[in-house]
Amino acid sequence: MRQNLKKVAPIKVDESKNLFSYVFRCKNSCGNFPKRSKSRLIYLLLFSLISSCFVFAPQLLCFPYPSALFLIDSSIKEIENRVSESDIESPKTSQNEESISCDRTGYRSDICFIKGDIRTHSPSSSIFLYTSNDLTDHVLQEKIKPYTRKWETSIMETIYELKLVTKDMKLFGDRCKCEVIHEVPAVLFSTGGYTGNLYHEFNDGLIPLYITSKRFNKKVVFVIAEYHKWWEMKYGDVLSQLSDYPLIDFNKDKRTHCFKEAIVGLRIHGELTVDPSQMQDGRTTINEFRNVLDRAYRPRINRLDRLEEQRFHARVAKRRKAQRPKLALFSRTGSRGITNEDLMVQLAQRIGFEVEVLRPDRTTELAKIYRVLNSSKVMVGVHGAAMTHFLFMKPGSIFIQIIPLGTDWAAETYYGEPAKKLGLDYIGYKILPRESSLYEKYDKDDPILRDPNSITKKGWQFTKGIYLNDQKVRLDLHRFKKVLVDAYAKSIS
Repeated sequence: MRQNLKKVAPIKVDESKNLFSYVFRCKNSCGNFPKRSKSRLIYLLLFSLISSCFVFAPQLLCFPYPSALFLIDSSIKEIENRVSESDIESPKTSQNEESISCDRTGYRSDICFIKGDIRTHSPSSSIFLYTSNDLTDHVLQEKIKPYTRKWETSIMETIYELKLVTKDMKLFGDRCKCEVIHEVPAVLFSTGGYTGNLYHEFNDGLIPLYITSKRFNKKVVFVIAEYHKWWEMKYGDVLSQLSDYPLIDFNKDKRTHCFKEAIVGLRIHGELTVDPSQMQDGRTTINEFRNVLDRAYRPRINRLDRLEEQRFHARVAKRRKAQRPKLALFSRTGSRGITNEDLMVQLAQRIGFEVEVLRPDRTTELAKIYRVLNSSKVMVGVHGAAMTHFLFMKPGSIFIQIIPLGTDWAAETYYGEPAKKLGLDYIGYKILPRESSLYEKYDKDDPILRDPNSITKKGWQFTKGIYLNDQKVRLDLHRFKKVLVDAYAKSIS
């Protein structure tokens, strides 16, 4: 034993250096020494380290990186992660919240949900999700067209496609730095497609936007692909009831906008409706959406009322005294117009209605139309996009839709059933073949007159070409009078 100790003694200092190197992950081996020597060397090392702490404490406390003492800690990797560089500009989220998930089960639309460090990159039509997680088991890219007519291939081909891309923060984090940081979520959608048609603006856009964003209680930013300035001007009052923040034009705004949460695409429940069973609170209906419209247009309506009273004080007082129920008639020119409209107006007036004829165009202020319909007991019009205005009627009001030949299914599906869900008293007036201009154009036994369903089954082009674009209505006033009389009796009861 002494012989061994004598052999070790001359090289004790050198081997302690080897052990110190081993602690700092050097490759030198110290496995050939007796246990007793090892213990003494370890005690010597610990004594040296403790002593050095007292000598160099001031320097160690101010040093910006982990000290050498941490290198013998088994959790060194965790400590290094804590002090690693991070992008202070990006929103902070925990790693387990970082995800992109898409629901593609809907017939009408796809919708994707993103959580984490989200950054827009409009030049590449992309939304990036930056993550420090292992990307091995992650979906790296999704593609989506954020418009609610998924089944309609021809129109979807025109919709702007977005890429949702997961990126490694360590590799790409510095390439897309945040320029605008948002503390509230984003909802991204398209105003392309059929935007420009009133029915589609509400059915494909505003109502799905309300459904999707309601849970955020206005604390949400709308990011719009295929943005139109006229659309924002037309619906600005409504949008201000859904979001407290300015819109973002995704295509034109090249800045990098950063969010912690985003929804890409919109939920849609059906034609001009809100299904409470699919809402988060289980209670919201289309009536709540109508309340949004009322709040949006009420300030403007109040101003219009005051102006009218100032300019036509005597006439307004006389009108209020008369208290005749108002009937609002949507007038059409061209296809599906009523050729004896003047006579119909006179008939309604004789029955007892105050009649207001509406001829809106693309520049007509929606608040003015809302003001008329909100104060009307009855709304009358021929099937078409203008019937979307039934949303402006108070629940309990009467909606009379004149249904030309070949439009039964569309009239009931797009306007009749939704009107009932709003709480309107809906009346569908189906014209007879003799009330159609097609009666003079085709033989009485022609399937176009006798069996319109056999024609519409051939496809949309037949329906559009014959029944929508090439048909006018001449009402049988004796027959239609019964409908008006019934509506009048309900409106004064």
